[in-house]
Amino acid sequence: MNWYVYVILTTKGKLYTGISTDPERRFVEHLCDSKKGAKYFRTDSPVMIVHLEEFETMSEALKREIAIKKWPASKKRGLIPPEIN
Repeated sequence: MNWYVYVILTTKGKLYTGISTDPERRFVEHLCDSKKGAKYFRTDSPVMIVHLEEFETMSEALKREIAIKKWPASKKRGLIPPEIN
């Protein structure tokens, strides 16, 4: 089972980074299910997944997630395709 690091764009233009084995399902949980979705989205709704990376292990995905979360917003925006950004 592969793991994914995903970046979600919010309605306020912010970026949220997370990991999952099924990023599409996780996005729907963030969007529709306040019990399973991240608390972050209670005040700023998710719009779309704007970046996705695949890893073989959870450990690799976690390391990448942590690295991306430490980046300034300007560097994170570099992950977004120009047609979205």
